[in-house]
Parts: sequence; C-alpha cells; structure tokens
Amino acid sequence: MTVPLKTRILVADDHPIVLDGLRRVLDAQPDLAVVAEARDGAEAVERAAGEEVDLAILDVSMPRMTGLQAAREILRRRPGMRVLMLSMHENEEYLFDALAAGAAGYVLKTSVDRDLVEACRAVMRGEPFLYPSAVRAIVRDHLDRARRGEAVRTDPLTPREQEVVKLIAEAHSNDEIAELLVISKKTVERHRANILEKLGMHDRVQLTRYAIRRGLVEP
Repeated sequence: MTVPLKTRILVADDHPIVLDGLRRVLDAQPDLAVVAEARDGAEAVERAAGEEVDLAILDVSMPRMTGLQAAREILRRRPGMRVLMLSMHENEEYLFDALAAGAAGYVLKTSVDRDLVEACRAVMRGEPFLYPSAVRAIVRDHLDRARRGEAVRTDPLTPREQEVVKLIAEAHSNDEIAELLVISKKTVERHRANILEKLGMHDRVQLTRYAIRRGLVEP
C-alpha cells in the first residue's frame, strides 16, 4: 500500500471531548487529516464504508457496536484499510482481541499526545504499533505459553454472538436487536439460546456481567 501524501482519518469515540482532542492532535500534522467522525461502532462502520478514508481510529468501548466489532466489520468490507485501536485499558485480553480483529496497532488514551501521530504513520507504512511499556512482556508471555503447548484463551462466542450479547447488555429487546442487526427475531432468539448454553448462564443479568468483563459494554 502506497502511503498517501495526506492520510484521511476516521475517528470514532462516544465522548465528544475525546473526539475534539483527537482531531486537534491529528489535524496539527501536515500529513494527517480527520475527514470523518463517529460516536459509536455502528456509525464508524457506516462512515468507513461511505467516506474516502485511509485509516480508522476506533475506541475499544463504544455503544451499539464495540470498536473491536467495528474493526472486524470495516476490514471485512474494506480489507485495505488500516485500523488503530484506542483504549484506556492496558489489558492483555483487549490487546490480543484487537490484534485478532485485524487492528494494526493499539494506543493507550493516556499516551495519545506522545504516541498517536507516530502510530498513524507507522501503520500507514505497513508496520504494527503497540504501546511500548507492557507489550513486549505480554507478547513474550503469549509466545512462551504457545511454545509450551498451553491453551491460549479464546472467546467461545462467534463475532455475531458477541454483537447480540452487547445489545442484550444494553437492554435492547429482541425486536430491537433484530432491527439493528438486520436479522429475524427468531434468529435473535436462537442466538440468545446458543449464547446462554455456551456460557452456562441463565439470564440477562449474567450476560450483562459477562459483557462488562469482556469489554463489550462499559460498567
């Protein structure tokens, strides 16, 4: 991928103050420009599909669709796009989920002023960017466990089931979930039953706690 003279960026975060701060940091650079904004993951997918965008910067935790879910969908629709995840969480599970979703980098919100511009330029050159302090140790630990043949933790739910869990946790009804995901109500009910069986759970309260632990919704 040839690096454009000016990288066109989509930023997605559900906090207006954060969006404004990201825009100011990025637009101050001669080779970067914010051309689109989104307030949740679903809107980010729509904007990425409909705008001339080279790079999407997505907050991990957003309403309707998380940044991780949005990243998977954006890259499914536009495989050549670059995606950076932005998060408050210095968390191994979020990090590896981001990489599994296809993100080229992971930037901590606490280090935006220092790392974000560098991260944008790195991923546009085709290089991964990971926050420096903890990641080397995390990756070494991950590889060591893999070499020893230890099981690497994976989520038992499919990406679609994770979308359903998120919407259940956000108190959407089956009818609303069906409309948001453009599927039938019966399909939603089948997903819900499969999810409960896979997780060994019985009600929405337990699913909500699971969604919070997995970072699908904010507590």
